[in-house]
Amino acid sequence: MQTTKTLIVDDSADFRRRVEEILSSEPDVEVVGQAADVEEALRKVRALKPDVVLMDVRLPGTNGLSATLEIQERMPDVKVIILSRFELQEYREAAEACGASNYVTKRAMMQDLLPAIRRAVSTPASPRAES
Repeated sequence: MQTTKTLIVDDSADFRRRVEEILSSEPDVEVVGQAADVEEALRKVRALKPDVVLMDVRLPGTNGLSATLEIQERMPDVKVIILSRFELQEYREAAEACGASNYVTKRAMMQDLLPAIRRAVSTPASPRAES
């Protein structure tokens, strides 16, 4: 069984720990790192080469959508799943436009996160549609 290397990006240390606890019981998912902001996330994506990045939409400094766009432009094989407490269609559309593989609300995380990760890694990388 192949393990999906995952990086968790959220400005809340408590939330990152909670996500890591959820994922730690899954034999096919390994949390390889955590980041609290976009700058740290981009450094860790380059260094750790995760398969999946779980990215909060609102982060200090540059937002998670801009970080997703940068990751997809520089490392298109890395899948990004946006995690957000906001259930806004405009955020979902923006996440898709930035190349995110999925958008999962924090409220629905318990049932939606693992299927989203597994779907993301089973879907081949596709070039982002140019605007």
